[in-house]
Amino acid sequence: MQEEERQLSPIKRSKWRTFGLISFITIKWMVYFGIFIGLLAGGAVTGYVAALVKDEEVRPRTVIEEKVSENAITGFVYFNDETLVGQLRTSEDRMIITYEDLPPQVINAVLGIEDNNFLEHNGVDINGLGRAVKQKLLNEDTQTGGSTLTQQLARRMFLSLDKTDSRKIKEIFLSLRMERYLTKEEILTAYLNKVPFGNGSSGYNLFGIKAAAKGIFNITDLNKLNISQSAYLAGLPQRPSAYTAFTGKGQFNEQGFELAMGRQKTVLKRMFETGRITQQEYDEALTFDIRQSLAEPSEKAYTTYPYLMLEAERQAAEIMLMQQDPTLKKEDLTKKENAALMEEARDHLLRGGYHVYTTIDKDIYKLMREIGSNEKNFTPYSEEKGLEQVAAIMLDHKTGAILGMLEGRDFYEEQLNYATQMTRQPGSTMKTIASYLPAIEMGIIQPASIIDDAPIVMKDGEKGFHIPMNVNRKFAGLVTARDALNRSLNLPALKVFNEEVKIENAWEFVKKLGITTLQPEDAYSQTGVIGGLSIGVSVEELTNAYGAIPNKGEFNDAFMISRITDANGKIVYEHKMEPKQVFSEQSAFLMTDMLTTVITGKGGSGSKLMSEFDKFGEIPIAGKTGSTQSYGDVWFMGFTPEVTLGVWSGYEEQINSLSEAGKARARQIWALIMNKVTDTKPELFTTDSFDRPSGIVKATVSSASGLLPSQLTKEAGMLVTDWFNQKDIPKKTDDTLVKMAYITYEGVNYLPNSATPQEFLKEKIVIKRKKPLDALMDEIREAQAKLPASSRRPMGVYLPADADNNAPSKEDPRADDGSPPPPPANIRLQAEAGGSVILTFSNSTAKDVVGYRIYKSLNQGNYQKVGESLPSDGEKRAKFYASSSQSNRYYVTAVDVVGKESAPSRIAEYGNVPIIPELPVGNGDTNSNNSETGTVPSAPSGLQGIKNEQSVLISWSPNSVSDQVTEYHVYYSETNNGQYTRIGSTSESSFVNPGPLVSGIYYVTSVNTVGESGPSSSIIVE
Repeated sequence: MQEEERQLSPIKRSKWRTFGLISFITIKWMVYFGIFIGLLAGGAVTGYVAALVKDEEVRPRTVIEEKVSENAITGFVYFNDETLVGQLRTSEDRMIITYEDLPPQVINAVLGIEDNNFLEHNGVDINGLGRAVKQKLLNEDTQTGGSTLTQQLARRMFLSLDKTDSRKIKEIFLSLRMERYLTKEEILTAYLNKVPFGNGSSGYNLFGIKAAAKGIFNITDLNKLNISQSAYLAGLPQRPSAYTAFTGKGQFNEQGFELAMGRQKTVLKRMFETGRITQQEYDEALTFDIRQSLAEPSEKAYTTYPYLMLEAERQAAEIMLMQQDPTLKKEDLTKKENAALMEEARDHLLRGGYHVYTTIDKDIYKLMREIGSNEKNFTPYSEEKGLEQVAAIMLDHKTGAILGMLEGRDFYEEQLNYATQMTRQPGSTMKTIASYLPAIEMGIIQPASIIDDAPIVMKDGEKGFHIPMNVNRKFAGLVTARDALNRSLNLPALKVFNEEVKIENAWEFVKKLGITTLQPEDAYSQTGVIGGLSIGVSVEELTNAYGAIPNKGEFNDAFMISRITDANGKIVYEHKMEPKQVFSEQSAFLMTDMLTTVITGKGGSGSKLMSEFDKFGEIPIAGKTGSTQSYGDVWFMGFTPEVTLGVWSGYEEQINSLSEAGKARARQIWALIMNKVTDTKPELFTTDSFDRPSGIVKATVSSASGLLPSQLTKEAGMLVTDWFNQKDIPKKTDDTLVKMAYITYEGVNYLPNSATPQEFLKEKIVIKRKKPLDALMDEIREAQAKLPASSRRPMGVYLPADADNNAPSKEDPRADDGSPPPPPANIRLQAEAGGSVILTFSNSTAKDVVGYRIYKSLNQGNYQKVGESLPSDGEKRAKFYASSSQSNRYYVTAVDVVGKESAPSRIAEYGNVPIIPELPVGNGDTNSNNSETGTVPSAPSGLQGIKNEQSVLISWSPNSVSDQVTEYHVYYSETNNGQYTRIGSTSESSFVNPGPLVSGIYYVTSVNTVGESGPSSSIIVE
């Protein structure tokens, strides 16, 4: 028991020993844990680094050496005969150096600020990296950066310039690899050949130390740079866009210069701190006047053909980008999101030593530029509007090759290529390709088809409605499609576009002809066919589209770059024709023939070309004019069987209108270019006519409907003969002509009221329109009622020229007001040579009057109706034979819609008319006006007489208050024998003469306290 107790007793140890044991165990496990964590962390870091660089290729020595020695190589552009246009221009200026060209002061400045341990490290400077971190954390004045020169070179040659962990890790690995294969001299030289130094005095971006010395200080030998200048240059690569003493135009940049000088002082300080310059050199460098040593600003030196060079560079870069990414389309290249890609492609082109071969004919290009730069061909420069501009494209439509281009008037005034980069509203030139051509192709119309040039009321989001007008503010009525195009009428084109072809189908057709500038909102543009587009079209694309017409419906997309080769002559791009048959040869011929009569036809909008084009009659031409509102743009699209030439003219801002002479500018420039080209390149023009394909025949149709003539059509002589696509000759016979009676009101024909007298009706052959004018006028009247009064136009403005031939569909809107109308006023007679008189009068004030009758009394005989009754809508004028030796008296009556006739108007007299006595019988001398106390009143006016079965009512206009009339005397004569009797007096302005003898002649006088007036004009009451 005691033994067991001894064995179970605890062993006693000292406290220090226990503490030591516990500490040992704790430290041991901490070490184990640390190793474990280290292994985990190391694995994680290794995995992270591996993930960052897993897609980065391991570049062999040959690639690194090739990339280091690679610099921009000059490229060239050529005409189509392979003569030189010029050297590919770049915004860069780069001059290559070797290590032997570098003086010590440049090396010391660069290494002092960028990589002081460059000669010691193997691509990565741990000390430098730590120092950079410390400077950044403590916000020290001197910031040297953590990347070595090798890392910066690796980044510039192989990597992007972003600041991600991925790029940094790749940069380190590349730097280590480059240090294995390249010497320090090679690395430093490559760095100073490749880094940017901002803009030089000519505006170019400077790359490389030698170009920087020349562009900033005008020093070509680097040994002539002093320490201050070397430090200035060494500081620029950190932020070249900010540290620049010059702008992109070569102008001095004060703000950039001050920033660069601040950076220079940092470089000098770092050179001194690292022992690369002495205190004296440091002090002298600080006092040197850098500003005074800067190069003088100078303009960029452009080539002989700056417009063409820029266009060749742009198009070649687009081609190379689309080759690199086949998913991109031409219209995508102008989008903002692709701007960086385009710049990268252009940079690659300009630096890669490429040779760009164009389709441009040197002779044609030069003569087009000469015409465009000749001030005599244009309106003088305007301080308000600027320079009148012009743009043109000439292409071989059989291939799509652009032979000539006129990009603008003056490159130094405006660098924009107006021919390819500008979009403007096409005006009437769009009618051809979006209205008539697709309609012909669809079999909807032919040249002899009849279209109504009458108004249409279109919906308008702003005003509620819109009523388009023709340029001349008139409407021609029923016209053929050929005539509508010749005269460039808007309404027929709008109707075909909106109602027949439909907008969606028209735009699909236009897109097949190479128009890429249409916008989604254009799908709702009802006036797009006359130029109401979102952004418009370019000269190149519109000319391109027209080229398919003389090319028999085959579209070849216009191109200017035929091929591109690299620096070694290897073809990297070659244009391949991809012709598309957009419409038939028959449609092409019909459209061509219609465009021919735009020039040769009566009233054709391009008819002046017959005298302006020297070879007219020798070389066949066709074309279409176009203009926009207020002549902000004018166009002429014209072609021969071999070439298509499109011309635009206007100002930089579309709001500025062309001068009166400028309105014809596009057509005139077209003629000038064609005159020169046909003289210079006669071999281009070998065809004497446009080919007529099979299936085209002549046919005669109704000029009222475009349908086959009926017997009535032939009797009316309403026939038109023209070319047809044989399959589209109409099969239906004309049913639009009808002979009927109608009445005209406000210029519109209506069905007559059954009670209207026949004498006021017309009867003839009229035409049943698709929309009768009576219905159309109601629609326009309703639309105008919604406008403020100041914005309304007279309804007569909207009547087409042939309104009198319209078959009515509605009854005469004039309703009987229940009373006879008042007689017309202002009856006048005017004698003419040859024994005739002209009778004129004014309308009756009644709204329901349909016409007027004229009555005549010869030598005091009874009054009888003479001449034809005059409709209320016609002239209030009639001509009669009248002898001055006889008594001729006339009056006029108004007749209303149900036949009620007004009282006679006042009588108009001519010839040997008996004189009404100045003093009526029995009045003594009361008409004297010799009283000293005043004057007699004036004679009454406005005398009228209304007769019924038992009496006659005589009325007149009351005298003015100033006449102080006390009463009126009424005189009567049964016959016109000069003997009148006073039958009564009244203080009112009317008098009733009771029967039975009420017919006869009346006049009235007015009386005041002085005396009696002379007689009023007489009236006859029958």
